[in-house]
Amino acid sequence: MAVETDVLDELRRLRTRVPRLAGSLAATVDGLVLAHDVPGTEPEGLAALTAAALGVAHRMTDAAGRGDFRELMVRGAHGYIATYAAGTTAVLTLLADDRVNVGRLHLEGRRSGARIAELVDARIGPGGGRHADRPARRRRPDPADRSRPIGTLPVRTPQRPAHRPRTGG
Repeated sequence: MAVETDVLDELRRLRTRVPRLAGSLAATVDGLVLAHDVPGTEPEGLAALTAAALGVAHRMTDAAGRGDFRELMVRGAHGYIATYAAGTTAVLTLLADDRVNVGRLHLEGRRSGARIAELVDARIGPGGGRHADRPARRRRPDPADRSRPIGTLPVRTPQRPAHRPRTGG
């Protein structure tokens, strides 16, 4: 069986385990759709937005010294969007109604993310995605190390103007 079929089966089982789950999508961390069950939503667009949000989430956890990305939750006026890591090469995004049991959503989302990671890693291999040629990520700083400021970003130093401004008349 292809990995897409196995992942789609997992997404369908997830829908039966979580009442008020409106849709689910498994994608690569690059934003390519692996499998989806998202009626009324363009899966390619959702996968691309998931990859963009994932990039920001990775930067946030790194800047705050909180370790590797695990999950991201967004709440809108009409429901939730939850994204869970599914190994190192895949991600699971869930769409849920506003009255979903969030604890159940997290529990089942984490379980399905782990299952999808197993399926993808067994078929593709861990780290076998488009970024497999990248060097291994550097070791994460120790969260107890308080000498590293949280969220430090490069500071832009203003340049002096090339000409002197004219003064008075």
